[in-house]
Amino acid sequence: MGLSKKQIQEVENVLKNGLRNKFKRYNPEPAVMPFHTRLLGKDRLALFSFIHSLNTNFGTSIFEPVALALAKTKFKKAKSQEIAGDHISEASQFVIQKIMDNLTAANSKPDKKKEIEMIRKVAQKGNMRKVKPTKVDVFLEDNTGEIFLFDIKTAKPNKGAFKEFKRTLLEWVAVTLANDPKAKVNTIIAIPYNPYEPKPYSRWTMAGMLDLENELKVADEFWDFLGGKGTYQDLLDAFERVGIELRPEIDKYFKKFKR
Repeated sequence: MGLSKKQIQEVENVLKNGLRNKFKRYNPEPAVMPFHTRLLGKDRLALFSFIHSLNTNFGTSIFEPVALALAKTKFKKAKSQEIAGDHISEASQFVIQKIMDNLTAANSKPDKKKEIEMIRKVAQKGNMRKVKPTKVDVFLEDNTGEIFLFDIKTAKPNKGAFKEFKRTLLEWVAVTLANDPKAKVNTIIAIPYNPYEPKPYSRWTMAGMLDLENELKVADEFWDFLGGKGTYQDLLDAFERVGIELRPEIDKYFKKFKR
């Protein structure tokens, strides 16, 4: 199926605008690195610094707007940096902590469907507390009203971080159900690409904390979910075309650092 010409054009425009805006705002680190500069040259060091800076916010400046460009043709609602909710029941907090304790101690295996129903039963029971959960990177709602909340992570998350990832996913469920206990909600970690290709993604590092079938989408699983089968390859081709088209602009930009 893949992407339509219109979708590809929109994605390419997102990439071009993102890079050009980054060039306008970017200022290399003022730190003096005399050995690196003499060995590599100012322009290469500036390029290295630029890539490092781009990597730190690639999710918000590139992946999120690209995801929205893809999803808005398939989903009824598509938003980024959305608030899932701002109230949670004390009973939900207790259930979430119980789930986390059991997973940490390996007393149970992650089962997202079961966990959601545990939270649903208590989502509006007892005192409600005002909270400020992590913002949702990509919020989607399909034509049936089903909700998908994505947390976009780097390609190689720290193994220890998955405990906090899991808690965030459960809290999103709780605040969503506090607002609408009948909501059909999915909370998912998205990893935009597989750094181990052609080998499979090393999912074992998160297997004890995440329900791999229902809480994780990596590379083509994520992008094809947003835009349909074949989207991931179409995206890679679009990135390559934009890179070739903008290469003269990129080279010109970094030439000034040779002086």
